[in-house]
Amino acid sequence: MTWHVAEDDLRAYAQGELAPPLLWSADAHLTGCAPCRARLAEAADPIALDAAWERLDAELDAPRPGPVERLLARLGVAEHTARLLAATPVLRRSWLLSVLFLLVMTVLAVRVADQPMLFLALAPLLPLAGVALSYGPSLDPTYEMAVVAPLHGFRLLMIRTVAVLTAGLVFNGLASLALPGYGLLALAWLLPALALTGTGLALSTRLGSVLAPALVGGGWLALLAVAAVSSRTPGTLAPFTAAGQGAAACVALLAALLLYQSRDRFDARPLGGFHDGGAV
Repeated sequence: MTWHVAEDDLRAYAQGELAPPLLWSADAHLTGCAPCRARLAEAADPIALDAAWERLDAELDAPRPGPVERLLARLGVAEHTARLLAATPVLRRSWLLSVLFLLVMTVLAVRVADQPMLFLALAPLLPLAGVALSYGPSLDPTYEMAVVAPLHGFRLLMIRTVAVLTAGLVFNGLASLALPGYGLLALAWLLPALALTGTGLALSTRLGSVLAPALVGGGWLALLAVAAVSSRTPGTLAPFTAAGQGAAACVALLAALLLYQSRDRFDARPLGGFHDGGAV
């Protein structure tokens, strides 16, 4: 060691009166300097010294915020909210890279086969799956932390939903830009995506956080299959026509209304607290 904690600072540290950043410097120095620890033991009150070491242990054991959490905190998001958002499974790198890879492969397939319906059928399912994987005891590793957070359960669900939707819609939007030859048709996934996500959330209060989105996704695929069989215009499916888009908008509004009306259920059964359709 080329320096030691000053006598006045050491006395203030022992009395719990040393303020940052000198406090942090003294903490770091004392962990590796035996002479200073000996001086501290001679000058300190044992109770105050134990409290100081407990504080140091707590700071060393405290989880270090990741880049996403630090960014959210700088944007003004409350610390506990930022931690819950950063821990959302589908906001992690593995999920985002998987979604990006899937969209890239789908865009390449559309370009090769000249079938935009491939992309339009897949794109609405990604936000639905992303939101479904962001809450519920069987899917969210931070579920217990979310339950005890000082937030209304519905508000916390909406915060996570907006975050996941933002990430998913940005990726889908970038994929749409890679299909300029299809014009506005390349954006026809947006309203169905909002309709599917809203419906999945609204039904989750009754069917659970796993069964509800699974049924909604299966219903979407069944609707596309029926539309493909009954389509009179090759390469065009009813959900992506003007009438279909209007219907999707109506479903999205209705689902939002039902979700708002059932908002208190997310406190009675926090964040969709169900296991495969059964209440916790």
